[in-house]
Amino acid sequence: MATKRTAEEIQRLLEGYRQRSGTRAEYCSQQGISVNMLAYYLQRQTKQARPRMARVRVASSSTSAAGTFALWLRNGRRIESAWNFRDTDLARLIRIAEAE
Repeated sequence: MATKRTAEEIQRLLEGYRQRSGTRAEYCSQQGISVNMLAYYLQRQTKQARPRMARVRVASSSTSAAGTFALWLRNGRRIESAWNFRDTDLARLIRIAEAE
């Protein structure tokens, strides 16, 4: 049974792969891992790097005017606006705010 690699070992393998001069198969052979395992690590890293939507809680507030909303982001920022734009625009606003 293969030993489990630490996150640091996987990161070192991926960095070495990106800086290689030979083929993927040659690199994997030199490192003692299968091509499929390298592909798995690359795919997992790509999934982790993707921005993900945050869970939100909808609450009414007696202090806010009708037709407005407030969105609190994970980084503590707050977006408050009138809800007069498309869903795609809201998703874009959230992606931009979360990226900073």
